Amino acid sequence: MSPQSALPSPSTLLPLPAALDTRSFFKLHWTCFKVLGVIAPTSNAYYLGYSLLLHLLVTICYPLHLALALFKSCNASVNIENLAVCVTCVACSMKFVIYAMKMGRIRELESIIGTLDARCSSPHERSYFIQLRKDMRHITIGFLSIYAIVGVTAELMFIFRNEHNLLYPAWFPFDWRANELKFYAAHLYQIVGISYQLLQNFVNDCLPTMALAVLSAHIKLLGIRVSQIGYAEQNLDANEEELLRCIKDQEQLYNMLNTIQGIISLPMFLQFTLTAFNICLAMAALFFFADAPFARLYYLAYFLAMPLEIFPTCYYGTYFQLLFDKLHIEMYSSNWVEQTQKFRKHMILFCERSLKQHTVMAGGIVRVHLDTFVSTCKGAYSLLAVIMKMNE
Repeated sequence: MSPQSALPSPSTLLPLPAALDTRSFFKLHWTCFKVLGVIAPTSNAYYLGYSLLLHLLVTICYPLHLALALFKSCNASVNIENLAVCVTCVACSMKFVIYAMKMGRIRELESIIGTLDARCSSPHERSYFIQLRKDMRHITIGFLSIYAIVGVTAELMFIFRNEHNLLYPAWFPFDWRANELKFYAAHLYQIVGISYQLLQNFVNDCLPTMALAVLSAHIKLLGIRVSQIGYAEQNLDANEEELLRCIKDQEQLYNMLNTIQGIISLPMFLQFTLTAFNICLAMAALFFFADAPFARLYYLAYFLAMPLEIFPTCYYGTYFQLLFDKLHIEMYSSNWVEQTQKFRKHMILFCERSLKQHTVMAGGIVRVHLDTFVSTCKGAYSLLAVIMKMNE
């Protein structure tokens, strides 16, 4: 039986896209980069001034104004809250600067994706793209929801505080307690700044997930392409040429993986370290220090957001490995028995290459994998156990 019978019928998934373009999934990221002052829509002095001012006031000064107020309060809850948001903002700025410096590698990644997109022409491949588009939409909405919930609960905690205080404990070059105008000016800076930081964090966390998801999709599409060889086309020379093209696609996938590794390696290492630390702080604040209802709600949202930021990336970091491991099985699903001896030699090359294990390493130390996600959560619990012992 042809493996095509195991695939969804194209007629059930109409209308099919005229052409597959997985680069379109990154349009929102490029828009965010423009808003965040990294890519100018047109070369002009106004955008350059906007970019310099934004990076000075948000990327540099926002984490700095939080760091200068660290541990200056006698309230442990305030100190933990300040430490958690300060560490998050510092790491967010560092990751964003790293991605901004790798714009060339991101463009290179898009070029590879475009080459692979051009190879997808069959109805079954294009029908898979429809499901992929839904998955990408869910990922984007999921990340945006996480940051929106954290931002809203932080503002609610500020609004319903009994005392006249800032959104986050911080240092300002003026006395924000002097009058209402200075107080609301300080609060406006914090709420606008944290909004930009959340947008930076969206790009920082969503980009690796989307890149690995697109990589997984193209591995899956290559598997579909390979498994159909020899069924629709009876010309042996044409089948041999198609296999050679699939081998080149396989090489492109390895190039794509290496490019993704170069882009996300250091930011993901920072993210794993930050997540374990902040999960611990959020749990400690939630269990021991938060007393107001909206403070508990904020720390609960913060506690849930931290692991959810890395889970999708770890999931796709595991998923693409499993798909790479299945490529040789897809190859044997083709009608290879009736092909030429030269075809079988190329087939062995394809299968042997697919047996090599491939993974993305964060900082060259830890794998971007579900095992790392579990280890991060365990590390957070271990840190919490130390704090509980000290609290006793």
